[in-house]
This record gives sequence, C-alpha cells and structure tokens, in this order.
Amino acid sequence: MRTQRQVVDYSLQKRAVLRDVRSGRIGTLEVCDASPYLRNAATYHGEPIDERCPICRRENLTLVHYVYGDELKQSAGQARKLAELPVMAMTLREFQVFVVEVCRACAWNHLVERFVLGRDGLAAEETLHSGAMVSSGGGGSRRTGDSAHNGEGRR
Repeated sequence: MRTQRQVVDYSLQKRAVLRDVRSGRIGTLEVCDASPYLRNAATYHGEPIDERCPICRRENLTLVHYVYGDELKQSAGQARKLAELPVMAMTLREFQVFVVEVCRACAWNHLVERFVLGRDGLAAEETLHSGAMVSSGGGGSRRTGDSAHNGEGRR
C-alpha cells in the first residue's frame, strides 16, 4: 500500500516460539490459545493464505487485520478485510494495522507484522520527493553557475 510506513516484522519472534515448541520448552496449549473473538474474526474478516499451520499442519493460516487509531473512535480494535485498508488509508490521517495469523483448526495465533497507514504518509512522501527535487535541482544549477563562472575566468 502506498501510505504504508513504520513496518515492524515479527518473523524472528515467530521462529523463536516455534523452535521452543518443537524442542518442548513451550507446550502447544500455550501457543494455541486464540480467543473465540479472534477465531470468529478469522472466519468472517480474515484473508486465507497459502501457508499451512506450523503447529497442526491440517489447515492453511488466515490473516486478520486489526485497526487502531484515534480517528476510528468506536471502530478502533475491529478486524477489517484487506480490501478495506486502502480506502481507509485515503480517508483517515493515520492509523495502525496489526496483522495476526490464525489457524482456525488448532487456534494457533501469532502477531505477524504491524504498520501505519493514512494520508499523513502521502504528505511526508510528497515532502521527501519535492525536497529531493529541490536539492538536486539547486545542486545542478549551482554547478552550471560555477562552471559558467569558471569558464569566464579562463578567458
């Protein structure tokens, strides 16, 4: 998404948890603890992916996108479909998205990533691009001026 920024990926943490489960340091009941609300959100708002559950290997995982932000008011903390996020990003100034993977069969769940969306990202992107244009344009004209000045000095 165009306004996506401040991305935090939790894949290393997931690998550590799975390593601990496979070695027996953590029981499967500790990691397969998705609440009924999360499981329902996966059923009705989730996006299925082509990755099997790392615990039970019976079913593919589902990604659930939760949104949080001051402008969301009462709808903060709700699960949203992936298709809704670009529309929200153009409507709202800034909000956070938390992506959770869920296995509906065994209740495995893990936070996959977190990022920020919203129109404020467009303003920062435009400022960054226009600042780069001005600095490169200013540097180019200065070099032209210097070379023209140096050329006059040689005559």
